[in-house]
Amino acid sequence: MKSLLVIKPSSLGDIVHGLQVVQTVARRRPDLRISWVVRDRFAGLVQAAPFVHEVILFQRRGGWRGWWRLLGELRRRRFDAVWDLQGLMRSGLMTLAARAPEKWGRYDAREGSGFCYNRRVQPPAGGGAHHALEILLPFARVAEVEPAIEFPLGLRPGRAFPWQGFFAGDPRAIFVIFTDSRGSEKEWPRFDELTNLILATKPGARVAWCAGRPMQPSLPPPAERFLNLTGCPLDEMIALVRQPSVFVGNDNGPMHLAAATGNRVLAIFGPTSPRRFGPFPLESPRHGVVTAPGGRLDRLEPAIVLAAVNELCQRAADQPGI
Repeated sequence: MKSLLVIKPSSLGDIVHGLQVVQTVARRRPDLRISWVVRDRFAGLVQAAPFVHEVILFQRRGGWRGWWRLLGELRRRRFDAVWDLQGLMRSGLMTLAARAPEKWGRYDAREGSGFCYNRRVQPPAGGGAHHALEILLPFARVAEVEPAIEFPLGLRPGRAFPWQGFFAGDPRAIFVIFTDSRGSEKEWPRFDELTNLILATKPGARVAWCAGRPMQPSLPPPAERFLNLTGCPLDEMIALVRQPSVFVGNDNGPMHLAAATGNRVLAIFGPTSPRRFGPFPLESPRHGVVTAPGGRLDRLEPAIVLAAVNELCQRAADQPGI
């Protein structure tokens, strides 16, 4: 196999997991030319991966013309293999359109996408629920590479932003708090209180907020200790999450990016399973999880989250290099 087409159009966290698997393959197979189909919204992240040689844009808002243009482009190209890491009907049709003798799909493919493959990877070893990243790891064996994840995810430097000086100093005293998620049921509503607790109990600590929609704290913190980037564009959000810091946030894509790039991560979970969607790997000393009582995020007290933040930072202090 000399050329590989990876199909993983979205979402942010899923793309991060796919990049982690493909990075391992690329390091063992430097002869492999890798192309990637990604939604235009997330293209910047894939373009930052030095092991991806070509990015093919899926313009989701391009309507039927954009869709047929993409299928036509895939039909005109030849690859040795296609990997559908998404496993949905849309990605299955992309796989079907691409010209390749081997078309690999997920063992748990949905929406009829399994009919678009002539090969399927095996499920991970062991019973029970598997992490979303573990489900993708068997694709590495297709390239005769032993499945493993190497940290950090190596990405090219992005463009500079004027706020980056805010992150100078000890990353254990700088906190990136991502206040929203893809679903309201996964959003903890008390990040405002947590921010006040961190600033009150940790002299010298600084907090940066980020989210898809603009927000304002109820009590404006000191300007030199607080950075509000809520509502910023996606490329700026990705740059923020990559800064050396302690990340605190919900079950969301930025959390997975922070974990993949080697930051300390405290993930807050409600109705979803940290075993399946937590920072990978869960047993890393850089990662922590807080689960809301009964899966109800409105029942999770800020003091409990602060205690978990302190434990994570102390764990890092006790282990040099963590």
